[in-house]
Amino acid sequence: MKGALFKDQILSDRERKNLDILEVIRRYGPVTRTEISRITKYNIVTVSNYVNNYIKKDLVVEKGLDISSGGRKPTLVELNSRNCFVIGIDIGPESIIAVLTDLSLNMITKVRKPRPKEAMEEVVSKSIELIYDVIEKSQIEAKKIRGLGIGISGIIDAKAGTVRDTDPLRGKTAASYISIKNLIEREFGIPTFVGNDATVAAFGEKRIGLDAEIENVLYMFSDVGCGIIIKGEIYAGAGGSAGEVQLNLNNEADEFTKELGFFRPGSVNLGIVDAAATAIKEGKDTKIKELADGKPENINADMVIEAARQNDPLAMQILEKAGLNLGIRIAYLINLFNPEIVILGGGMEKAGDLIIEPIKRMVRRLAFEEPASMVRIIPSRLGENSVSLGAASLVIREIFIHA
Repeated sequence: MKGALFKDQILSDRERKNLDILEVIRRYGPVTRTEISRITKYNIVTVSNYVNNYIKKDLVVEKGLDISSGGRKPTLVELNSRNCFVIGIDIGPESIIAVLTDLSLNMITKVRKPRPKEAMEEVVSKSIELIYDVIEKSQIEAKKIRGLGIGISGIIDAKAGTVRDTDPLRGKTAASYISIKNLIEREFGIPTFVGNDATVAAFGEKRIGLDAEIENVLYMFSDVGCGIIIKGEIYAGAGGSAGEVQLNLNNEADEFTKELGFFRPGSVNLGIVDAAATAIKEGKDTKIKELADGKPENINADMVIEAARQNDPLAMQILEKAGLNLGIRIAYLINLFNPEIVILGGGMEKAGDLIIEPIKRMVRRLAFEEPASMVRIIPSRLGENSVSLGAASLVIREIFIHA
């Protein structure tokens, strides 16, 4: 497999056929060669030749006969769930999640640990520790693990596997870059792929959470960035950093930038934690205070969402405002990309209609009628697993392409 994610977006004829056929087997297996031919529109001889090659490589196995058909019973095939595994890592702002899956993206093992508050080197060290843990708990032989994918926030150079050392919760950005890819590959000796968390999550939702015919998707990772899927494939830009819904406006505003509030860097939780903490400090009565044991510093997004579910007026107001603000950015992106679906993730999907309804209202107000009428805005179906499973999906895609 190639070592750089997004390096070559144009696939050869053989690579495209590999991806199409194996993806049908992953999504619909056990499935017959005839059904694969019908779905992919490749002729049956081509499909049979490719499938037979996968069987020789132990990537696909035959699994009984299709008893639903009349006459001679065709043989069913499916991915070999015992011979090839991948690992997906989500390096989030508060925690690191590692999952080990088979080629069908069935989760075998999942491990989570808090993200260290130290520099990125410590984060990588903790990630390596987590990878060893997930392998040990899965009881899978290390030689059967074919690759590892990582999703992380920040400006990514996916070709080099580097990320600018960012700290989204604490608002710090180091000037240096760290090559996560090289450090992980040096430790484990397996191909490693690095992508932006929102981009990776978008791909995971496309591969697992959505119908196969959905091809144009935006995944909103709160309001700090979005993942973009166009015609079924990731759009990551020239170097892998596309999707930042903000401008670099950290410096003092001047006459040209002072009106660009919409494009200022957002926050990982839409500002709802800060809004709730400020309200408590001002002495406002709210269920959030009880959930946080009276301490503003204890507040997290889940507490605000839980209070809103209990019809707490302040919490509901905070989510309403957050949804309206996010709706402005989403309306702009809908006009720009004309997606079929916009997915809300990054933890905000837990709020459900409490935040999605104000988003929809703002979209109806600001987006053009044509793109707004055809888009659906939905919560993430993978939830907290969207980045880790998306990272695993990226590795599996590479395995399929080069089968």
